[in-house]
Amino acid sequence: MATNRHAPELVRQLAADLAVAAGVGREDAVILADALVDADVQGTSTHGVSRLNIYIRRIQKGVINPKAALVVERRRGGTLVVDAANGLGQVQAVKTLDLLISLARENGLAAATIHNSQHFGALSYYCNRAAAQDMILFATTNGEPAMSPDGSCQAYFGTNPLAASFPTGLGWPVKIDLATSVVARGNIIAAQKRGQPIPLGWGLTPDGEPTTDAAAALAGTVLAMAGHKGYALALMVEIFSGVLSGAAVGPGVGSMYKQMERKQNAGHFFCLLDIAAFMDVAEFKLRLDHAVAEIKVCRKRPGVTEILVPGERSHRMALENQQRGIFIEEATRKELTVLCNELGVAFPL
Repeated sequence: MATNRHAPELVRQLAADLAVAAGVGREDAVILADALVDADVQGTSTHGVSRLNIYIRRIQKGVINPKAALVVERRRGGTLVVDAANGLGQVQAVKTLDLLISLARENGLAAATIHNSQHFGALSYYCNRAAAQDMILFATTNGEPAMSPDGSCQAYFGTNPLAASFPTGLGWPVKIDLATSVVARGNIIAAQKRGQPIPLGWGLTPDGEPTTDAAAALAGTVLAMAGHKGYALALMVEIFSGVLSGAAVGPGVGSMYKQMERKQNAGHFFCLLDIAAFMDVAEFKLRLDHAVAEIKVCRKRPGVTEILVPGERSHRMALENQQRGIFIEEATRKELTVLCNELGVAFPL
């Protein structure tokens, strides 16, 4: 295994040990570590172990409560209003999903809003957990301002992703997980770190001018995908995640990196369907497998060798990363080393 690649279990253990050393309970630390490493395994490293440092720094600053208890503020039938109590986003989201699974088994479907939360990583992590239970989770979250409404050059929305995963008989779920921005902001950050330009159409300067300068786009705004359509979807996500949940809305969401003195108060929305309430699970999987098979044999465009289905690429990436190990960027390695030295945790990588 290459020196910059490491067994997922080894990284998972390190992440959990660091979280515990920072004051997180062991069970919660295991949840956090699993969510982070899963993102790396799936090829979404922007939401992986690279985020652990900022979570721990915010714990140390007192703007994340590492031992927060999940509070169900309101319950009616299969619906919950949940206060994450300024706890770790991944931990409180998994605990909320666990509550919804039992409610969906009973009622056929269940939904929850979550407020007073944080950045909570990749939505597909929760959607895939639901798919493994033969359920379908539709999930949304808002975030710190990064994207402007159509016609504006002022960042108002987060990149406001939405996601859902669907169980199949293929060994991997059909997974839709997409930001409503034209490109994930992490791609612009990565271009800035490399000193490379970005394509026109990704972002605007603070004055609203199109730019290929990554730094100018980060100071200005990321653009919504598909113009007014992406803007409409971003607003829908903001309403579900922020307005309906009682969380912060738009610029009211705190910045994870820039505002170390205040909490984020991000909001999430989960709607969970038990497939068995609608049809036999085996029949659902057969029907979806058939649709996937039809899609993959559609007539190809010139130069295309294979038609992929959402979730297929990340499944292949996961198989490769499980075998070869997950790639840890040098900057992340340095952050982990510093944390280990500070917190008295052995560095095993």
